[in-house]
Amino acid sequence: MTSVPVDPAAIEQARALRDQFQRFLREYEFGMREVETKISILRDEFTHNHAYNPIEHVKSRVKSPDSIVEKVARKGIDADFDVVRAEITDIAGVRVTCSFVSDVYRLFDLLTQQNDITVRVVKDYIAVPKENGYRSLHAIVEVPVFLSTGTVAVPVEVQFRTIAMDFWASLEHKIHYKFAGAVPAALVQSLTEAAETAGELDRRMESLHREVHASNGRVLEV
Repeated sequence: MTSVPVDPAAIEQARALRDQFQRFLREYEFGMREVETKISILRDEFTHNHAYNPIEHVKSRVKSPDSIVEKVARKGIDADFDVVRAEITDIAGVRVTCSFVSDVYRLFDLLTQQNDITVRVVKDYIAVPKENGYRSLHAIVEVPVFLSTGTVAVPVEVQFRTIAMDFWASLEHKIHYKFAGAVPAALVQSLTEAAETAGELDRRMESLHREVHASNGRVLEV
């Protein structure tokens, strides 16, 4: 079997592209960490100063190279780092799960009102749910990342949702994955009904939360 000679220039070009891609993703990782730190500070401040933690849990991720390439192809944009940076805003994502809807909006306000946060897009799927029943508050924010080469404004998608919303969204994602997007109509209808049930649960829990708060923590007679 005849071996094909390897072009050293091609190897160097491939390595340079790989290194550039890694630097590109690191910016998003750093931006994600900045948002995580801000959320963590808010959680600790609430816990210590108000004896109340509005945050149940936080998850974060940076899209894999394969996911980015797939989205570039799906959107039909140039595979150029500047174009990708401008057109794809959910490369870095942070999901904040709260107990109550009021906590969702409170944390959103506290995060987005910080001086170094720039809000680019807000999509309120709680006030106006998607057709399938999906509920969540989405925000694309820009956060400054201070590197040795200068400051970079990094977009990060932050999703705020309640426990009920998160549970529903997780189940919906698993079902769509199992059926490769072609979910039977009966299941779609059941998911939509379940979303309304989850929404009603959030409304009832919010009402109970307000009653308890109004009573200064005294146990209420039901």
